[in-house]
Amino acid sequence: MQEGQGIRTKSKAFAIRIVNMSRFLQEEKHEFVLSKQVLRSGTSIGANIRESKNAESTPDFIHKLEIALKESDETEYWLEILHETEFISDRIFESMIADNKELTAMLTSIIKTSKERNK
Repeated sequence: MQEGQGIRTKSKAFAIRIVNMSRFLQEEKHEFVLSKQVLRSGTSIGANIRESKNAESTPDFIHKLEIALKESDETEYWLEILHETEFISDRIFESMIADNKELTAMLTSIIKTSKERNK
């Protein structure tokens, strides 16, 4: 039940980017509601991945990663809203979305492999 150091490192780096983007949105754009939404979901991805490290069973491990996957999808939604309302630039959006999609792909792969091994 070990998801690997790579996804933990990437999800933590993504969370730090989310924190910095949220700070920018609040301080520079004076946007507080959407910034808090993306902050919550974007940092929750890594928190759930970290929590999966201490899962009580394989189903619990999978469940925690599935929660992280849901948070990743929600984060994509908030990034789209921030972009389409012009709070974040094309450059920031494309970079953040690329990182989020990489995490989504990694989570999907780990969940699939874990489910197959747990049969």
